[in-house]
Amino acid sequence: MVDTPTADNRREPDISHENPASREEWFGHPRQLARLFTTEMWERFGYYGMRALLTLYLTKHFVLGDHAATGLYGGYTALVYLTPLIGGFIADQYLGSKRSVKFGALMMALGYLTLAFGGHPSQPFATIAGQRYEIQIDNFKDRPSSAANEQRFLIDHGKRFGLKGNDDGSVGLIAADGSVARTIPKGGLVDGSDKSPLMVMILLIALSMISIGNGFFKPNISTMVGALYDQTDQRRDAGFTIFYMGINLGSILGQFFCPILADWLGWWAGFSLAGVGMLVSYLLIQFDGGRLAGFGETPERPGGDKSLVIYGLAILAIPLFYFLFTNLMNTPAPVPGSGIIGYIASLSLMGKLLFGTFLIGVPGILVWSFIKGSRQEFQMMVAAMVLVVFNVGFWTLFEQAGSSLTLFADRNTDRSVFGLFTLSAPQTQNFNPIAIVILAPLMSILWSMLARRGLEPSIPVKFGLALMGVGAGFLFLVFGSQFAGSDFKVGLGWLAGLYIIHSVAELMISPVGLSMITKLSIARIVGLMMGVWFLSISVAQYFAGAVAQVASVETVGGQVTNLKVSLATYTHTFTIIAWVAIAAGVALLLLSWPLKKLMHGVK
Repeated sequence: MVDTPTADNRREPDISHENPASREEWFGHPRQLARLFTTEMWERFGYYGMRALLTLYLTKHFVLGDHAATGLYGGYTALVYLTPLIGGFIADQYLGSKRSVKFGALMMALGYLTLAFGGHPSQPFATIAGQRYEIQIDNFKDRPSSAANEQRFLIDHGKRFGLKGNDDGSVGLIAADGSVARTIPKGGLVDGSDKSPLMVMILLIALSMISIGNGFFKPNISTMVGALYDQTDQRRDAGFTIFYMGINLGSILGQFFCPILADWLGWWAGFSLAGVGMLVSYLLIQFDGGRLAGFGETPERPGGDKSLVIYGLAILAIPLFYFLFTNLMNTPAPVPGSGIIGYIASLSLMGKLLFGTFLIGVPGILVWSFIKGSRQEFQMMVAAMVLVVFNVGFWTLFEQAGSSLTLFADRNTDRSVFGLFTLSAPQTQNFNPIAIVILAPLMSILWSMLARRGLEPSIPVKFGLALMGVGAGFLFLVFGSQFAGSDFKVGLGWLAGLYIIHSVAELMISPVGLSMITKLSIARIVGLMMGVWFLSISVAQYFAGAVAQVASVETVGGQVTNLKVSLATYTHTFTIIAWVAIAAGVALLLLSWPLKKLMHGVK
């Protein structure tokens, strides 16, 4: 048994063999935290800057249409959360965290810079009764936020006709004198675009590189932060809190500056800036001046260094990811009336793999726990799995931020800030990280105050409140839509209110999720349970894309022809998912009492 220092036998540690510089601190923490904080900040700058632009890039530059664009966005973010499971294992066994972070940073930087090579915008067209018509865009600047005077015209025998969607789904062709020259019945006008196969291929290769690079970077930068502290070091939680602020700071800066550059110069500039941020992240690790020596080094294994083999395999995985993306884009929609079986059958290969793994893995682990674990361990695992399932529901709705909510901001939101300036649609995503930075300390104080009084909610109650909160955010926006002006645009404050409410909900579930897994899991499979947790978020990202597809709006050449119909579509979808979330939250609150018993005192 090791002696624990007490008031009587406490001894000063022997530091005669230590380099005094290694004991330098940064705000009371190991000085290496500053380097890792800045590295993560620039990585998140690139990631969130690119993410802010992606959905609008797909709908405006490539003119994919809402259904295809939001589905591709969901598949991409699903892979972003899935690949860290493999990247963490590779770092632990072969590469070490530091080399994994370097390689991941380079892969993501190349991915962002590859996105900048988007070529000329796709040429939109419309098909009516089997005949194809060119769609001409006036004042088009290839920008993420449509200019106020940007208009689409259908060209018929040299004549230009404006496009106006009607409430019944039909589309009117408007002549130069303002009269309706022709009315196309609902479904009679089919939107399309001529896309360069080469440019689409470059797009999907770029997304594949980013997904793979993220798998190497994301889990291992956090591992390096953890390595700065001994297991008993009480500064560990505070260190991760500082690190978490770096994530949000990078998010705020990326989502602010990348859209600005995209607006001024074009999409290529916004994505290039994200790539520059990622390169800065790489340089901070590559040229660390020895500050990170001894942290995240390559583990010694028999057989020698296998890094080149791993790098080669990662590059060879790009075609596999490319195949998954192309399969996702080419998968037809489910047949109406086919039910849940038809929906599952119609899923892309990526969706089937994610859904199938989760559907088999969760009960499989519970069966194993029942056979191998004690009665108490099994009950704790049941509680963990119930929370994991509800976690999927939360993130499915929360992650509408990058897809349907961004499109809503672009189309049906008056983004003027007190008449002083106007935010672009991607910049509205910044309300979330800004709210997190402001509210996180306040929430921490609140939980501490409640804990001292024995009133802090249990983990299931926090999860339930989070689900109700994400639903309440959507209802807040739906309520605000009643005050939309004659242009069918909602005031920016209502969208900001949604993000603030969602941020409060996020703070109820996100910080406690990983901690919950470590506390409730059987010790010998805690790593596997961490994998299941991230798998649940990956599944949620995929289904977030599916939910956004439900909110798809008919467009011509990437622009909505009837903002009234657009507003009604979004508010209808948001109302449904809001009440589903609230119902799920209420159900979890009712389950909180039996779950608390199954958790056997875990808080």
